Amino acid sequence: MMLRVQGSPRSGRRLRALAGCLALAFALMGCSLFHKDEDYVPDTPADRLYNEGLFLLNDKEDYKEAAKKFDQVDRENPYSDWARKALLMSAYTYYQSGQYDECINAAKRYVTLHPASPDAAYAQYLIGASYYDQILDVSRDQERADKAINAFQDVVHKYPDSEYALSAKKKIEMARDQLAGKEMEIGRFYLKNRDFLGAINRFKVVVTQYQTTREVEEALERLTEAYIALGIIGEAQTAAAVLGHNFPDSPWYKDAYRLVKGQGVEPSEDKSSWISRAFKTMGL
Repeated sequence: MMLRVQGSPRSGRRLRALAGCLALAFALMGCSLFHKDEDYVPDTPADRLYNEGLFLLNDKEDYKEAAKKFDQVDRENPYSDWARKALLMSAYTYYQSGQYDECINAAKRYVTLHPASPDAAYAQYLIGASYYDQILDVSRDQERADKAINAFQDVVHKYPDSEYALSAKKKIEMARDQLAGKEMEIGRFYLKNRDFLGAINRFKVVVTQYQTTREVEEALERLTEAYIALGIIGEAQTAAAVLGHNFPDSPWYKDAYRLVKGQGVEPSEDKSSWISRAFKTMGL
């Protein structure tokens, strides 16, 4: 059932007249708010603002004020060549001052607006570097390490011939070391508390996903230890054998070899083991 608001015809006419006046007022207001005068000229020329930003950045090392100047160029002269240059300098200045969220936002905007620019690779690199510089120690959440890896992979894949690709690759490996270290820390905790299956699952992540990191040698030794504790000697032998084959001079192999020998057997690789398959897949 539809309800009707009761009122006199006269009050209805007054409401309609008021509504008409308000509509006209909003229309006039909209003209002033959303339509700039075609003869509008910014208070300060774009090149002057840009150079003031460079002066504050290079001579004064006043990063916050420099960033304000670059942002002003972009705000008052959108889509101009000066705005493009200023946006990149804004991202760089925010990065230098440790304002990583602001840097990421500015750099992402640059890549979105100017994907074909020769400087797009550097903007993408700044995104990765901002996440990378915030990576915490292995006892903390590693979300930023994941984001750094993804951003640097975009540099490598989208701009493989840029001068930033090699550095991005190195930082990817360092971030992956960080993630592998996190898995190892949790695995060692489980191992210490005799949760051997939980420990194996963590070490398995390192062996299958982070084989190129420095953590993989210890992961194989810890797998040897955990499998022996569970009485699964065949997998312990395989873990030790794979460790010895790929890292014969590793001190972790000496420990794994000693553990296996303590069971009266030698390191021996079972080709059907997930450990063997993982390393065969990676070509190690």
